[in-house]
Amino acid sequence: MGASPAADPRARLLDAMSAELQRNQQQLKVTGHEAPYFLSYGVKDYESRLIIARYGALFQDDDYRERKLGVDVRVGSYDYDSSVADSLDFGFSTSKGSSFTARKDGPLDDSPLALRTSLWLVTDEKYKAALFQYLKKKGEDVYTVEDPKRPASFSKETPATYVQPPVAFPFDREKWRRVAREVSARFTAHPELFDSEVRVTADKATRLFVSSEGTRLITEETLYAFHVSAVTRAPDGQLLDDSRSFYLPTEAGMPSEARVHEAAQKVIDELLALRQAPAITPYAGPAILAPEAAGVLFHETLGHRLEADRQDGDTDGKTFKGQEGKQILPAFLSLRDDPSRREVNGEPLNGYYLYDEEGVKGQPVSLVEKGVLKGYLMSRHPVEGFPKSNGHGRGQGTLQPVARMANLLVDSTKQVSDAELKKLLIAEAKRQGKPYGLIIRDITGGNTNTSSYGYQAFKGVPRMVFRVDVKTGEETLVRGVEIVGTPLSSVNRILATGQRLGVFNGFCGAESGNVPVSTVAPAVLLQELELQRTMEGKDRPPLLPSPAAPQKGSAGPEAKKD
Repeated sequence: MGASPAADPRARLLDAMSAELQRNQQQLKVTGHEAPYFLSYGVKDYESRLIIARYGALFQDDDYRERKLGVDVRVGSYDYDSSVADSLDFGFSTSKGSSFTARKDGPLDDSPLALRTSLWLVTDEKYKAALFQYLKKKGEDVYTVEDPKRPASFSKETPATYVQPPVAFPFDREKWRRVAREVSARFTAHPELFDSEVRVTADKATRLFVSSEGTRLITEETLYAFHVSAVTRAPDGQLLDDSRSFYLPTEAGMPSEARVHEAAQKVIDELLALRQAPAITPYAGPAILAPEAAGVLFHETLGHRLEADRQDGDTDGKTFKGQEGKQILPAFLSLRDDPSRREVNGEPLNGYYLYDEEGVKGQPVSLVEKGVLKGYLMSRHPVEGFPKSNGHGRGQGTLQPVARMANLLVDSTKQVSDAELKKLLIAEAKRQGKPYGLIIRDITGGNTNTSSYGYQAFKGVPRMVFRVDVKTGEETLVRGVEIVGTPLSSVNRILATGQRLGVFNGFCGAESGNVPVSTVAPAVLLQELELQRTMEGKDRPPLLPSPAAPQKGSAGPEAKKD
């Protein structure tokens, strides 16, 4: 696809980027040293809308726009270059005097000359840093044992050309101001919930990308979100929070007013119930994770460990290095990641994109087939046995991209109904001599350690945990625990899965920043799940009642005297 400069102002900027890149590729060189073998320029234009309401009133109502520059300059060759694992922004200075760092902002005006000047200055800085790093890296290799299996530094990829038509970015500010006020006002009737927030956001990112290989891309993405959250304290001082979030690619797809009011009421009801729920002691035994919670389990235990960059580097745990072709999951489970998947059962997926941050088309990847490891999520950083990218080089803003998840999809051939899954839970708890099993119906998220420092472990923060009595099957809401475990042990104790797929949409944070992701999974029954006690809070709730609470002898804060 293409667009003429007259018809599309984005194309004029892309041409300016190409012209400046070609000039630097042909002329940029320090005498007696290598010229760059690869350059790429990325410009990201961000537009944001933000509305925040609390206690029935607006607290923030903002617009924001910026353009950020991403410049990659590599010295050496595809086989061995100046790149290092952590960052392309080298924060050193070889000067004993004052130093200068080029600003990474681009002009908001569509000025080709201003854009070229900004790119020129950053390119000069990045080339000098890359040349310094290349020489330093070669010097360090004198002390390093040669590795005959060492993969290349950077993969060769086929150039891509794509110009996406402009994407509309409507935002009905008056409507969302009103909705935010009305939804946040619901919480004033419940002073036990001492703080709450309604947040409406709309973000648009326009990306222009060119490389010395010939890639030319213009892509646009929009993401709308509605968040409701609140906090309270249990009588014993434990801080309790709850929330609901909706992510949609268009404003037209945003939830209805009735639905967001219903979500707010659900948060209220759950927090009031959690305040009265008993705290339980640490537990190790059978548990069911509802689909959304199971998605977080797979994301933390497997997804991060199948990002190829984590199979390389001295500080990485390399959980699955050399395990290709071997069984790492029960045979009834398969795992894939597909950034080209827009939705599942009509629900949009956060992790959808056309091209990754390195200009490679996002591709479906089979990671685990019938329990057997087949591949990894690949950026343009090769690892042993996997020399090519599959379009998973991702990063926030202009941070250096690394291999990251997009839409992680879990498939199972051992599915049972929810009722049967509960029966299996009770039977397993009885077999283990446990008085109860657990059902985790909701989870806020989690984190994991994949480095070689510390333990290879993960943690999840469950929100709605139910204790299931093995004699009666009665479910009781409990609180005060969080999921912990080692990844391989946990996922290999999955006994069966449910039939319904659940979508967990959110953002994943790692060394390349926060990126939108989705996990699609069924409920899972684990033979054993370990829960440890959460941090115990001892803080008192607010000493005085909220001004919104009915006062003694008054109809409320707005009451008037006769």
